[in-house]
Amino acid sequence: MLQKLKAKWGVSWWQFTLIFTTFALGGSGCGWLGRQVLQYLNIDNTAIRIPLYIIIVTLLWPLCVLVISIPLGQFRFFKNYISRIGRKMAGKKDA
Repeated sequence: MLQKLKAKWGVSWWQFTLIFTTFALGGSGCGWLGRQVLQYLNIDNTAIRIPLYIIIVTLLWPLCVLVISIPLGQFRFFKNYISRIGRKMAGKKDA
């Protein structure tokens, strides 16, 4: 499975490791930041808190991943990856 993904992305094993590290750190940082935002908003109602957390994390994830990708040298990959996801969400075909 990892071989296929590496081949699909056309990257070396070192880049592949950096990409996965970026995904992990970006996702973890985004979850932490989402909790901080909810704590700042001081919302105690679970019925509101959980959907709001999901929305916040969904909106913050691209930013978190892009920020983490800069020091790991994977900014170009993630910029292209996020644009591809955006086009798919908008219903456009990849070129």
